[in-house]
Amino acid sequence: MRIQNVKLIGLGAMGCFFAPKLKAYLGDGFKIIANGERADRLRDKGVVINGEKCIFDIADVDDKEDTDLIIIAVKGYALEQAMEDIRPYVGEKTLIMSVLNGVDSEDVVAKHYGWEHVVYSYMRVSIVMVDGVTNFDPKVGKVHFGESKNVPGQYSERVNAIKDLFDKSDVNYQIDEDMERGIWFKFSCNVGENMTCAMLGIPFGSFHGGTYANKIRESGMREVIAIANKKGIALSEDDVTAQQAMLNTIPFENKPSTLQDLEAGKLTEVDMFAGKVIELGEEYGVPTPMARMYYDGIKAKEEVILARAKGVK
Repeated sequence: MRIQNVKLIGLGAMGCFFAPKLKAYLGDGFKIIANGERADRLRDKGVVINGEKCIFDIADVDDKEDTDLIIIAVKGYALEQAMEDIRPYVGEKTLIMSVLNGVDSEDVVAKHYGWEHVVYSYMRVSIVMVDGVTNFDPKVGKVHFGESKNVPGQYSERVNAIKDLFDKSDVNYQIDEDMERGIWFKFSCNVGENMTCAMLGIPFGSFHGGTYANKIRESGMREVIAIANKKGIALSEDDVTAQQAMLNTIPFENKPSTLQDLEAGKLTEVDMFAGKVIELGEEYGVPTPMARMYYDGIKAKEEVILARAKGVK
């Protein structure tokens, strides 16, 4: 199995992690899925990645070429629409990686296309994108992918095919032995960090030894860990401790995507983060007061954005 044709939907921060390197390696075998005004804008203006203006080919629904791999990198609230947008390109053997935040995007993809198409994946990367411009070190972040469980040296044919693609295109990656644990650990980090920064309007640097920001962040993580434990996923207090060391490596002024969205006057993925924690907490009998505080606080900020969009003074 060899991957020669890749399509990406979502040329935001996470999409920009993949696009330049896959284009350089695959050439015409790499295209962006986009429609309407967005497609026109990408054809005309492209995006600026690490100081270079990049124009990528846009996929044509009338092109009958087989797609070996589709990477979904849209915002969580756009996932259902993405399921329809990728439909013309999903063939019998197409693999689909959804690198979205959250814990259920694989379930959504499987509901539409079946688990035989789904490869587990998530991103660990800090990228700031403003008005189509992003700057980041592609060697610092990475994409994690694999089957639900992966034994080193005994990877599935699908995993080896994606591994070969990323090796040849120099995309930084990691294959987790337990992908579901990795996804839930990242979710606990996203909830604690994204929600705290967005609610308070503070950068990642606030966690560099900040007593109060870390108290809030860690409490948010612990609610997710309690739910994960109920589901049989082995997260613990050690994961809370380990994350602190990673946070200390992020530049002080970097901001998570949820705060970036609020500052840009956009709605956020709060439903995917705090909203999902509240939902799962009710399902598994886990109290989630931090998630409720996050949810209500960020929704209050979204109400202001919506009011201003309607011209309320």
